Amino acid sequence: MAVSSEYKAFVAEQLEPLGPVRIRSMFGGAGVYFDDLMFGLIVGETLFFKVDERNRGDFESEEMGPFVYEPPSGKSIAMSYYELPERLYDEPEELILWARRALDAALAAKASKPVKTKKSARKKTARSRT
Repeated sequence: MAVSSEYKAFVAEQLEPLGPVRIRSMFGGAGVYFDDLMFGLIVGETLFFKVDERNRGDFESEEMGPFVYEPPSGKSIAMSYYELPERLYDEPEELILWARRALDAALAAKASKPVKTKKSARKKTARSRT
């Protein structure tokens, strides 16, 4: 389901106090980025924020769940992005607090990923050629 330009503009406006937020189209939805770090996801007219063990409880206490991707294989995959409670659109300070926590979750996820070295990248490329 495509994301309307009006909804993208609305989300960008809501997140403006956070800083340089960009919204980039991807796979029929859109990614919400702070600099080059994706901390949000838009599908249709719904905003999802990145979660980890530190902020997942906030979403669950509001009875909000994860974005579930359903690939052609038919096996549903729950992503680490949870739907934002609609009430937060009327509470801009709290919305930005939730956005900062999502950004923290995205930073932590990025920090936990192993750094690719040139040597490992060359090995991977060499394997794909064989």
